[in-house]
Amino acid sequence: MSTEDLGELARAAFEADVAAAPRMTLRGGAAVDSYDEPSGFDPRLDQTTDAYLEAYAYWALPHLDPISRRHYLPALIDYALRHLDDPAMVTEGLVASLRPPDRDPPRLASLSAEQERVVVAVLDVLAFDARSVHRDFAMQVLEEYWVPGALYRNRAAGADDGCSESDSQPPPRAR
Repeated sequence: MSTEDLGELARAAFEADVAAAPRMTLRGGAAVDSYDEPSGFDPRLDQTTDAYLEAYAYWALPHLDPISRRHYLPALIDYALRHLDDPAMVTEGLVASLRPPDRDPPRLASLSAEQERVVVAVLDVLAFDARSVHRDFAMQVLEEYWVPGALYRNRAAGADDGCSESDSQPPPRAR
């Protein structure tokens, strides 16, 4: 699948999330990161252009609630697939936001199965495309949460990846 096709798949998977205005914008999340008050959504100021993502995404992503995060994921995915050599840290922020541990309310577990498949496909491109400057980080994130038998995936939540609950527990400490 081409990166263009994957971008289209992401837009389709997150279509309902994009249709609603986010509770917290990237601009607002960046303000929170700077200890300022976030402003509300403004369709003129919060257009998800490359410049907007480059200005706010890296600093804002840790502050977004799950609904707002899903609103921006297709734009972030599209940007990452078009900028495999991203010097602006947008892709690095996206990949970091896909790492465990999950939060309460959950960010990662709030994705549908279709959205998860898109995320895995994007991480796969970032991990294995020779043009990607994020190969090592994307591989790490895949291993931590997104592949079968991932290191930190909560298997108690019903994921059937062929591993038992005890497989997800660290070994006992030597005394």
